[in-house]
Amino acid sequence: MEEPALVLEDLRKTFGSFTAVHGVSLTVPRGSVYGFLGPNGAGKTTTIRMALSIYQPTSGSIRILGKSSALEVRNRIGYLPEERGLYKKMRARDIIAYFASLKGMTAAAARQRADELLERYGLAEFASYRCEALSKGMGQKVQVLATIAHAPEFVILDEPFSGLDPVNQQVLEDLIDDLRREGTTIIFSTHIMEHAERLCDRLVLIAKGRAVFDGTLAEARRLIPRRILLRTSGGPERLREVPGVVGIERLADDQFELTLTEDGEPDAVLAACFQNGLPLLAFDRSEPTLRDVFLRLVGPEEAAEVLA
Repeated sequence: MEEPALVLEDLRKTFGSFTAVHGVSLTVPRGSVYGFLGPNGAGKTTTIRMALSIYQPTSGSIRILGKSSALEVRNRIGYLPEERGLYKKMRARDIIAYFASLKGMTAAAARQRADELLERYGLAEFASYRCEALSKGMGQKVQVLATIAHAPEFVILDEPFSGLDPVNQQVLEDLIDDLRREGTTIIFSTHIMEHAERLCDRLVLIAKGRAVFDGTLAEARRLIPRRILLRTSGGPERLREVPGVVGIERLADDQFELTLTEDGEPDAVLAACFQNGLPLLAFDRSEPTLRDVFLRLVGPEEAAEVLA
């Protein structure tokens, strides 16, 4: 069996009397897209920096690409830090090529790779622009391209969507999908749940330095009972007799939430509505979101920043 890209075991980090990370353990399979989710200050960046040997853990162990230190495999890793920064006087093509050369590529190969990436992601016409002349979104895209220019097998992106407009967010999502298809292992941290829902194979929810969930999106959703939201001008009490319905709660005069068991069938509930002549104004059987899961696991106060 292929060794995971990253294994953290009981990782802990303190700064003086403050504990930033409390015993986090997780495994990132090779070729997966793995999300670190949680509010700002939850410990995501500190965990990433320990994995990359930027910080040394107070206790616990790390194994990355089969080694005990990221320094041993640094040319096989691409890292986009949360704090952005480009050499303002350098041109877009040159800065991408420069970072590729730092990771072992020859100058010629690095420049060719820079041109390929700029063309592929819609920045070819800005290749000769100095970074100071680029918009914030373009500059951030250039920095992402510099992160992957040496074709790393493991890419770590810390809050990559921060500050991007919707168009550039979509470009970045497309880039992550391209890397996934190429077999690249990707970690990205975010406090925006919707990005993780669309992109991640697996995810860890982090709150106050602790991993409160680690698994797939489907596993996360199963932590919350299945539900149906319906609006009706009648009374839905007869729906309690439908197999799998375990609760009915009135939310407003004509709005109700039905709770189902894991094997409860929304179609059976809908059929019962028609059989009982229940006048329906709305019937919503949408799956729980990551926002719902996070709220359930950490409570409204801790989730406030994510749910804002």
